[in-house]
Amino acid sequence: MQIRDIKELVESTADAAFAIDGSGLIVRWNRAAEAMFETTAARAIAKPCGQLLQGVDESGPVCSPNCLVQQAIRKRRPVRNFDLQVKIRQGRLWCNISVLIVHEAGSSLPYALHIIRPMDVRKRLELLMRDLVLKETGLSPEQVIKMISVTRAPAREADLTNREIEILRLLAQGVTPPSIAARLHISRTTVNNHVRHILPKLEARLYWG
Repeated sequence: MQIRDIKELVESTADAAFAIDGSGLIVRWNRAAEAMFETTAARAIAKPCGQLLQGVDESGPVCSPNCLVQQAIRKRRPVRNFDLQVKIRQGRLWCNISVLIVHEAGSSLPYALHIIRPMDVRKRLELLMRDLVLKETGLSPEQVIKMISVTRAPAREADLTNREIEILRLLAQGVTPPSIAARLHISRTTVNNHVRHILPKLEARLYWG
């Protein structure tokens, strides 16, 4: 594959996407990425991707000179999609990242196409469910993280009630379940029950190992 083909791949998706070379420098930055990060391609090209994304996850910083994703890419090992909280002008946004390793003719190191899909509300729900399970089962954090696996569907396609939509919006704003209960004049148990009903409708499933 030629470098121009890699650039065409980046432009072929409506999701925010960019490509990096073997050194981790951005070689292509599409229009959706420009809109998400409010950074033009001219400013993004030739910069380390971590400098723009400033990614973190539940355990702390992810983007660094010792990026594990780039290490896997250099070894030509496939990378599973993963969740990452990236830096945008409005603050931080949870996204799901897919990585496609692309080999360019004449290059000893592969390129990597990154596709970024926002999933902030769904990630907040996942973290909330993790905390609920942790509190109610007495399991260790490691057991809960291992136990919970989530598959996602667009919220707009889920058949949510008006109350569930109301609770979902409050969760997305970072409002805690006790505060939601007080604000809506319902019990904490009722809030938890609504959350449990919301998650299956978003195709979030619990796998108990």
